[in-house]
Amino acid sequence: MIVKSSDADRYAAKPPKDLVAALVFGPDSGLVRERAETLMKSVVADLNDAFRVADLDDSTLASDPARLFDEAAAISMLGGRRVVRVRGAGNGLAKLFQSFLDAPSGDALVVAEGGDLTKGTALRKVFEEADNAAAIACYADSARDLTDVVREALKAAGLSIAPDALEDAVGRLGSDRGVTRRELEKLALYMHGHKQVMLDDVRAAMGDEAEARVEEALDAAGSGDVARLDLALERLWIAGTSPVQVLRQAMSHFQRVLLAGVESRRGESLDNALRKLRPPVHFSRQASFKAQAQRWSEPKLAEALDLLLDGEALAKTTAVPAEAACARTLFTVAAMARTAR
Repeated sequence: MIVKSSDADRYAAKPPKDLVAALVFGPDSGLVRERAETLMKSVVADLNDAFRVADLDDSTLASDPARLFDEAAAISMLGGRRVVRVRGAGNGLAKLFQSFLDAPSGDALVVAEGGDLTKGTALRKVFEEADNAAAIACYADSARDLTDVVREALKAAGLSIAPDALEDAVGRLGSDRGVTRRELEKLALYMHGHKQVMLDDVRAAMGDEAEARVEEALDAAGSGDVARLDLALERLWIAGTSPVQVLRQAMSHFQRVLLAGVESRRGESLDNALRKLRPPVHFSRQASFKAQAQRWSEPKLAEALDLLLDGEALAKTTAVPAEAACARTLFTVAAMARTAR
């Protein structure tokens, strides 16, 4: 059966008692791991219990398919239902799981963790079509999901969060649930002895000043603001930021501008296109990023990306100072922004 995204967390926390196996998959590896472990803990509280948890991987089952049946049928020495965890499950295991679900052995709960399996792939179909199994997709958190995750994690730590601090925190998260959890743990630790998280607390615990300085330079280049770009680059060089790293981040930035622009020209609203980007664009930069996506055409963005690639190669040579190569490249991009259509 297919578990809807809106029901996934609730289902993982309290799966049906007759569930034989579940496939937890998707591009958000942190969320895959979190939901898989939630499923397993519904059966075994301690996942380090070697008597009740069997930990396998794709290669083990590929070389010894009978191991799945053996582990599922095994009886714990100390009693209680067992769990069989299968990491890195891929389409090569589809026939094995089909056989297992057709004739399950034992009463263990089998939890398979997969990657970004596209719709219609063999392993997904096996779990989606079986009455005694479940397929749970794990995609990157939306802003609404992240808001709930942040609030719940901080509440569990005895903390509340101010509205502007919550908005800022959500804007910094979202690429991976595992990373999100670690950042929130870091924030909770930073707030030890306090009751409410404020905006300055989020920026102190989760902020990255070096990254913010680079983003300032890239927004200036993408907007054609030469004066602001000159000042931003001067600050970067004083801080000792690597010119090659700036150029690499610039390539990533303009690829994201290209992606948002392409989506908007296909009929998607630009606001929705920005919301889909992962990691998300921080709310403080959204107006600038949106203006850049509207300003740049696809051919001009392709030309700018080629320039940035050439600039990185130049910055790595010994003949030209890296800072000069980077600056020349970004100033050229800024000049292009004025006629980017």
